[in-house]
Amino acid sequence: MFLFFLYLLVFIGSALGQQIYTHTHGPSTRPFCQPTATKAALEKNPTYKYAQFKYTNTETVRTASPVPTFTSTPRYAPPYAEVKHLLPNISTTSWGSWDTRSARPASSHNDGQYGHLAFSKLWEAAPVPNFTSRGLYSTTVSPTPVPTEELVLPPPLLFGPTDCYSVPQDFVFGVAGSAAQIEGAIADEGRAPAIPETFANLPPETAAKLGIRDLSPNYITDENYYLYRQDIERLASIGIRYYSFSIAWSRILPFAFSGTPVNSQGLAHYDDLINFAISKGISPVVTLHHFDTPLQFFGDNQTEILTNAGIRCYLGTSNLGFQHDLFEDAFVNYGKIVMSHFADRVPFWFTFNEPQVGTVNGISVDHVIKSHAKLYHFYKDELRGTGKISMKMEIPPGVPLNPLNESHVAAAEHFNDLQLGPFLYPLALGRDYPSAYKMTVQDYVPLSEGDLCNLKGTLDFIGMDVYTAPIVFPVVYDIAACAANNKTSNSFYPSCVGISETTENDWLIGQPSESIQMYSTPTYLRTQLSYLWNTFRTPVMVTEFGHPTNGTANPPELNAIQYDTVRSEYYVAFLGEILKAIWEDHIHVLGAFMWSFVDNWEWGSFDSQFGLQYVNRTTQERTFKRSFFDVVDYIETRRARS
Repeated sequence: MFLFFLYLLVFIGSALGQQIYTHTHGPSTRPFCQPTATKAALEKNPTYKYAQFKYTNTETVRTASPVPTFTSTPRYAPPYAEVKHLLPNISTTSWGSWDTRSARPASSHNDGQYGHLAFSKLWEAAPVPNFTSRGLYSTTVSPTPVPTEELVLPPPLLFGPTDCYSVPQDFVFGVAGSAAQIEGAIADEGRAPAIPETFANLPPETAAKLGIRDLSPNYITDENYYLYRQDIERLASIGIRYYSFSIAWSRILPFAFSGTPVNSQGLAHYDDLINFAISKGISPVVTLHHFDTPLQFFGDNQTEILTNAGIRCYLGTSNLGFQHDLFEDAFVNYGKIVMSHFADRVPFWFTFNEPQVGTVNGISVDHVIKSHAKLYHFYKDELRGTGKISMKMEIPPGVPLNPLNESHVAAAEHFNDLQLGPFLYPLALGRDYPSAYKMTVQDYVPLSEGDLCNLKGTLDFIGMDVYTAPIVFPVVYDIAACAANNKTSNSFYPSCVGISETTENDWLIGQPSESIQMYSTPTYLRTQLSYLWNTFRTPVMVTEFGHPTNGTANPPELNAIQYDTVRSEYYVAFLGEILKAIWEDHIHVLGAFMWSFVDNWEWGSFDSQFGLQYVNRTTQERTFKRSFFDVVDYIETRRARS
C-alpha cells in the first residue's frame, strides 16, 4: 500500500506541481502483487539530481464502504408459525423490570408459581450487591446514520502486509460479542439472574485466582440491550457482514427449567435484533450459552459458584452448573425454543461457548456433548434447518516446544487429547473419549455404541477461539501415572505437562499484551489449524481472535487510544496466516470472527479491552479504532470477486 502512495505522489508532484487530495472509494490496491520493474529499478546504481522542491500529500482520503443490503431475505428453516407444533405446552408471559427501590408485592398477593412475586424473589436471592442504579436508557434507541467523517480511513500502516492471496468468496468474516458482556439491563424486561452477576461479589482471593482485577459489575456494561440498533448501524457502515452474538438464557426463560413460561419481551428483543441486522445486510450468528447459566442451577449455594464449592475440579476453571441433574433437559428445552423462533433467519449456531471453562467433572462433559447432539438433531431432523451448527472450543491446540523431540510431541498430544478430545472425538468422529481424558477424569461417563452413533457428525465445523498458542513440554517422566493421581498434593494434575511462554532459545513466543498474560502468536496458527483439519477431518472456523489492551474509563487522549496499531498488526498477521493455511496448506477455514466489536466487560472487569471500538463509560458513545478500518480494508482488498 505504501508503494502505491509513493508512486502516486511522484506523479502528482511532477505533473501538477501542487498539493492535492485524491478521493477514492473501496479497498486499497496492491501494486506489489503486479510486476513493477522499471528502467530505474533495473539500473545497477542510483542516479542523483536536483529538482524543484514541491510539497506533496502523503495520503488519500478514503472512507469505509458500507455493507450492501440483501436483495432478498435468506431462509435457513421454516418460520416459527410452521414449526411451533414441535414445542408442546409452551406459554409466554412478561414480568417487566425488577427494581430494588420498588415496593415488593405483599406476601399475601401470590400471583402464581411463576408470577411477579416469584420473579422478584429470584432477584432478592441473587448476590447482586449495590444494585441501585441503571444505565442511561430504558427503551430501545432509534439508530442514526454514522457521519461520513467517522468513516474516514486512517493513514496506511507503513509496514503493511505484502501477501497476494485472495479471500475466498464464501469466507465468513465478522465480529463477535456476548450478552453478559455488552447488554447490561440485567434485571430489565423479565431477565432473571445468572452466573455473571456473581462476579461483582467475588472474594478478592477468588478474583485473583481467576485473573480478575478491578472488580466491576455487569449491571450496565455497554447498554447494548437498548443500543443494539445503533451498534448494528455502525457495523454495517464500516462494512461488517456477519455479527455473532449470544442470547441470554435467563432472558428467554426467567425460571430456567422445562415447563416454565417463556418471556415474550425477551423473544421480541432478539427477534427485532435479528431482523434489524438482516435489514442492514448483516447475517446474524447465534450462541445459545456463553458462560451465563441461570442461577437456579445452584440453589442455595449461589455465593460460592465460582469457587467450585464441593467439587473436585478436573478441567474447567469455573462451576457453570453443567453437572446439575436437570441441566441437559433444561438446556435442550431452551435451545429448542430459541431455534424454533429464529432458525429461519440464522445461518450459523453455536450451542456452547468454550465449554471447557465450565466442565468440572465427568458428568458435566457428558451433559454438554449430549445436549449439543440433541439440539443438532432437532435442528437438522425436525426443523429441517440448512444452516450449520457447532460449539466454540476454548483451549487452542498446543504445539510442542521442540517438535523434533518425541517427548515434547507426546506431551502436546496428551494436552490436546485432554483438552479438546472429550468434545471433538465423539462429536466430530464418533470415537470414544481419548485415553488422556479417561485416565485424568476418573468419574467420566462411559459412552455406549449407541451414544457414539448419535454423537457422530454433530459438528458441521470445528469452532476454535484462537487467541494464542500453548507451547507444551514434559514435566513428569510418566504422564499416565501423574494423570491417575488426582490428589491435591500432585501439583502437576490435571494437565501433567508444562506450558511455556518462551521458545527453546529463550525468546518470547509472541507479542505480550498490555493487560493480561496473553501472547500474540500468529507463528503457530497454521500448525494449530492443520492439527484440527487433519485430525478431525472437519472444516474449521476461527470463532474468536483478538488482542487486549489496558482499559481506562475515559482516557485524556482519545486519539491515542484510537491509534491501536498493535491490534492492527495482530489481526493482519493472523489473517495472513489463515490465508496461507487455505492456499498453501489446503485447509478448509470457513471464516473468522474478531473479538470484540466494542470494548466490553471482560468477566468481572473493564481492565482488559479487546474492542475494535472505544466506549466512553459515561456517555456510552462509541468511537472506531484504526484497527477496525485496517482489518476490514485488509479483507475487502483481498476478497475474490465473482
